[in-house]
This record gives sequence, C-alpha cells and structure tokens, in this order.
Amino acid sequence: MSQGRRSDQPGYRAGLYTVRVLALLLCLLAPLSMAQADKWHFSGVERVVAIGDVHGAYDALVTTLQNADVIDDGLQWSSGKTHLVSTGDLLDRGADSRKVMDLMMRLEREAELAGGRVHQLLGNHEVMNLIGDLRYVADGEYLAYQDFESPEQRESWYRQFRLDQVPGVGEAAIRQEFDALAPPGFFGHRRALASDGLYGRWLLEKPFMIVINDIAFVHGGAPAYVTENGLAGVNGTLKDDLVGFLESAKALVDAGVLTPLDRSKQIPEKLKAIFETGQLQGRTAEIAQDLIEFGNSPLHGPLGPTWYRGTARCNRFVEAPRLTAALNSIGANRIVIGHTTAVTRSVQERMGGRVFEIDTGMLNHVYGGSGNALVFDNGDVSVLNQDRDRKVWPLEHPLQIGYDERTISEDDLATLFETGRVTAVAAEGAEWQLLQVSSGDLSVFASFRALPEGSRFAPEAAAYRLDRLLRLGMVPVTVSREIAGRKGTLQLLPGVTLTERERVAAGQGSAALCPVESQIDAMLVFDALVHNVARSPSSMVYDRKNWALMLVDHDDAFSADGSLPADLVNVGLTVGDEWRAALQALDDKVLRAELGDVLDKRRLRALGKRRDALISLGD
Repeated sequence: MSQGRRSDQPGYRAGLYTVRVLALLLCLLAPLSMAQADKWHFSGVERVVAIGDVHGAYDALVTTLQNADVIDDGLQWSSGKTHLVSTGDLLDRGADSRKVMDLMMRLEREAELAGGRVHQLLGNHEVMNLIGDLRYVADGEYLAYQDFESPEQRESWYRQFRLDQVPGVGEAAIRQEFDALAPPGFFGHRRALASDGLYGRWLLEKPFMIVINDIAFVHGGAPAYVTENGLAGVNGTLKDDLVGFLESAKALVDAGVLTPLDRSKQIPEKLKAIFETGQLQGRTAEIAQDLIEFGNSPLHGPLGPTWYRGTARCNRFVEAPRLTAALNSIGANRIVIGHTTAVTRSVQERMGGRVFEIDTGMLNHVYGGSGNALVFDNGDVSVLNQDRDRKVWPLEHPLQIGYDERTISEDDLATLFETGRVTAVAAEGAEWQLLQVSSGDLSVFASFRALPEGSRFAPEAAAYRLDRLLRLGMVPVTVSREIAGRKGTLQLLPGVTLTERERVAAGQGSAALCPVESQIDAMLVFDALVHNVARSPSSMVYDRKNWALMLVDHDDAFSADGSLPADLVNVGLTVGDEWRAALQALDDKVLRAELGDVLDKRRLRALGKRRDALISLGD
C-alpha cells in the first residue's frame, strides 16, 4: 500500500507545476495539514453528539438532531457547547443532499458562536463527488443544482460532446445520450462541488479524522495507514492527494483533454489511450501522469480510512491488534465509525465498547433504517433515535457466519433450526445428513449429525456455544435437536464457499480485507482450547464474498486431556491481549452453565485447564 508520495517513484509530482498548484490551494483552502495540526484533537468536551451516513435524508436528520437537543423547532443551534460530529457521507442516493449540506454549514457557524462545534468529516461519498465518481448521485440531487447551471453552459458542453461522436449518428440519439450522462443540473453540481465552488471549497476544509477527548471519529475505520502515518498522514498527505487530483483534473479540462462528463473511474484508461496516440506532450503530459498517480492514492482504496471496513467486519481477534495500534498512534482509546450499515439498523458496539458503529441506514427508502445520534455526555453513552425521545443504548454487534444477515438474525436462525419443518435432501455416509429446514417462506440448508445412542456429548454444539462466548465468530449456527427419533446437532450449511484446500490450490484470498493468515492464527488458538488435533483443510471453509473463515467438523475435539496439543504449541500460538481478556472471562462457572449439557465434567475440567494454559502463554 502506498504511504504517500516518494520522490523516487516514477512520475512523482510534475515538477514546479504541482508545487505551484498545491501552494495556491494551501492559501485558498487554509488551514490544511500543517496549519491544522493543533485542530485535530479536542479535549475537555462535556457533550458530544455523533451522526453518520445521512445520504440526503434531510427530514430524518432534522428530527434526529431535534431529539438529541442539538437544534430547536426553528432548526437553530440550541445545544450550547456541545460538539456535533458527522462522520461523513452527507451526499448521494438521497435527493436532499444539498439541503443537508446547507443545514450543516449554517449550524457550523451558529455552534461556534455558542461555544460549541460542528465537525464535518469527509466520507468516501464526499470524496467521490469531489473527484467526479458519480455512480450514486440521484437525479433529484442534480436537479437541486440547476441554479448553478446556465442554459448557455449546458449547450456549450453539448456542442463539444456532439463533436466527439461517431459520424452518422442522429441528432436525437446524441441528445438522448448526452442527457443521460448529464441530467439537468449536472453541470451545476460539478461547478458547486469544484475545488473553488461553494460546496467543494467547504468540503475541502474538512478533515478525515479527529479525536475528541479519548474518542476518534472517522468515516470508514482505522486501517494500518492510521498507525503508520498518524493524523498528519490522514488529514495531511491524503488531503494533499485529493487536492492534487482536483487541480490536475481541472487543468486537463481547461486544456481540452478531459471534460466534466468524464467519470473518475474511466479517466486513467482515457488518458492511457491519449498517451498512446502521442498527443500528450510536455507539461500537459506531466499533469496527466500526476492525475493518474493521485488517483492511486490510498485515499481511494479499501485500505484507506474512508473506505476501510475491517474495523466493523473483521474478527475481533484479527482486528483488535490493528485497532489498538491505530488508536495508540493518535492518542485515542475508542473509535466511532460510519460507512458500514449496522445489521440491526441501530447503533452498535463491539470489541468491549471500543468501537461504535453509527451508520444506521438513515435514508430509509434505500437502507431501511432511521436516524440515530450517539451521545457522549460526561462519560455516559446513550443513543437517541429520530422516532422516539427516550434514550436507548448501543446494541452489541451481532455475529453473522455463513448467511445473509439481512434475511434473518442469528437468534431467529437458531429458532428456525429448533422448530422448523425438516426435509431430508441427501445422506452422506452414516455421519451426517443434508437437510432443508423451513418455516413459512424461509428455507435454509443444514447438516444433521446424530449422537451415539445414550450419549449427551455434542462437540459441534459445544464448539458453537464456546465460539459465541468468546465472540470469535467462526463456527456456524448449531443447535441440539432430535430428528426421526435420533438426538443430534443441526448446523447451518453455509452457501457459496470453498475449503482451505481449494483456496490454496486456486491461489485466492491473498487480498482479503481480514488477512487469511491472521484468521488462521485465531483458529489455531481456538483449536488448542478445544483440543482439536484433527483440523484439516476440508474443515476450514471460506465465505467467497468476504473470505471469512468458518470452522466445521469438531467430532474429535474436547478431549479430556487438559494439556495443550503439542503440535499446535510447536506451531506457535498468538495469544494477544484480546484473547487473554476473552479467556479470562470464561471462568469455570460460565463454562458449566453454558456447556454443562453437552460436555461431561471431565471434559469441562480439561477445557478449563487448557484455558488457563493459554492465558499463561499470553502473559
């Protein structure tokens, strides 16, 4: 991953042109990185209200802010010294994005006069609109900018567009294609969101990440880039990359190489094609090369702080070390993020309350959620929803393994397995059967493993329950059930998957958001805890959508031997702080209460001994 620009990189900066552009922008958009170095940390703030991912949902935003006592019935700031934080994505998908920005811009001024602050952070959709990645702009959004667009300007761009078309195409067809690419208000939108436009200038003043008291706020998450570059890199280097892209693109439009109709995703290929013709020469060629480089900034990729989803999605034992390093590097203990819509459509917390997820799908007709404000008030944490005045509290981040979480929750899936109608689909030897479990219109495939006659030892159920006690999130939903007179366990059969053997053979998974190697490290600790020495590549299954590792086949686990398996210890077990804390919470009383019906006393005692041995490894 690129860590900012290096002077020895091919095509680095285009000499004096880029330096001059950036110097000009530093003056126009001050304060930027150096000037803002003391404005990214705020201390002694008694009340902080955070909202995420408005996406043009103006009415929901207004009601949410009113319920949080941020604004009054007249939509005026009424919260004194409160700090309001928007973690980005005011724009796209909703028609009222401009109204949302107008409100936030006004509240920004009013809050400052009252001794408070409004902190608008940049999300990936603000960046997309600035650079011309307009995939999610609703037609209604464009219409809101018609006052920035003159008929003469629109006709001028149409004439240029027509000149670039293949001869023989009819005027009506050309006009229709132009209107599809540039709906009414399109050029006004581009003008208003240009670096010198009303909204573009305002957005370019905003940071990507701030820290208030001990809490970091960012749109996407805290990738390794934060650890490696700190706030100076996040708010400085990445902002310089954004400004450089905008000014390079503007220069190429002025030179007639690009037009406002060119979408950012297509620009590199267009420039490459022009380079091949030899038409780009001298300074213009240097600017074009600069634009391509700025477009490759970490800002625009999945490991940049506006796009990163690992903080919300990766296994806690994989992500916790990365999160801790990032927070330590910027002087924070907790983090508030948007970007990844909460499954519950409510504010969620994870990793022991160190992560708060506040994208609750405020734009209801797209995401099916509502506005929620996360409130920190003198140490107390609460949530206020747009539809109710009473306070609630963040929900624990649910685990979803191997199924579409928007279709059914894990609790409902477990209930389905316990009570649903069962249809046999196929039998695979004597060990397990493939079944279909149905209730109403919902049907899910599962595997049934019968227990030996008279035995209550159910290793698959024990593995699942232990997984959930640890909040590991690797073992699919498993319940005890009697089918056709035989007692056994019913386990979710994940959908589109491949095994570890298949993954390695195909050479896939190397670019997984949650590194496969780190997931395997977590699996090894779990296997040591349950004394599973029979783990094979066929019992390691990956979700093809996100490369999340799932663990099945625990028939040989939960030995009565209380020692750690020598083979796993010799491999080297990584028992970090997160593991140690999770293991310490598994006292003997908890193990007996949660696993006593599926493990006998000897196995429970052995499990406790292995737990203690792993804690010692982590000391």
